[in-house]
Amino acid sequence: MTKFLLSAHVLAVILAIGPVTVAASMFPAVTRRVLAAPAGALAAPEAPEAPEAPDVTVLRTLHRICRVYAAVGLAVPVFGVATGASLGILGDAWLIVSAVLTAVAAVLLAIVILPRQDDILAAASKAEPLHERLPARLAMTTGVFNLLWATVTVLMIVRPGSTTGA
Repeated sequence: MTKFLLSAHVLAVILAIGPVTVAASMFPAVTRRVLAAPAGALAAPEAPEAPEAPDVTVLRTLHRICRVYAAVGLAVPVFGVATGASLGILGDAWLIVSAVLTAVAAVLLAIVILPRQDDILAAASKAEPLHERLPARLAMTTGVFNLLWATVTVLMIVRPGSTTGA
């Protein structure tokens, strides 16, 4: 059962967290393209069937990826705790630190990254001007989010105090 839980945990990380980190990292760059577009190029179409500006469509897709895979990513800590319990390591310091960093990353995604993406997408969809610093701030926050996940990954591989010799 432990091997199943560990496999499910690792697959959930790869399939859920990977897309969120990539899509969230791409979002600020596309936002910069939206800012650089000539005035009126991103205007909302008059007819409902008219296509949206390409960069706004990309923003919408990246945001959808972030939201959907963030929800799917809830499986990561669920399988992680189940795996830790089956291995009897829930009290290990490296696992507690990993859990705290995971929680910080989740909170950062939920209360900063996704809402800023919402704001940018709403403004871009209405062809409203965006603050020039918004993409840089979002990129920085996303970088911290990604760094947290990289740290958790290293902790999961190295496992300080592990008896496996890793």
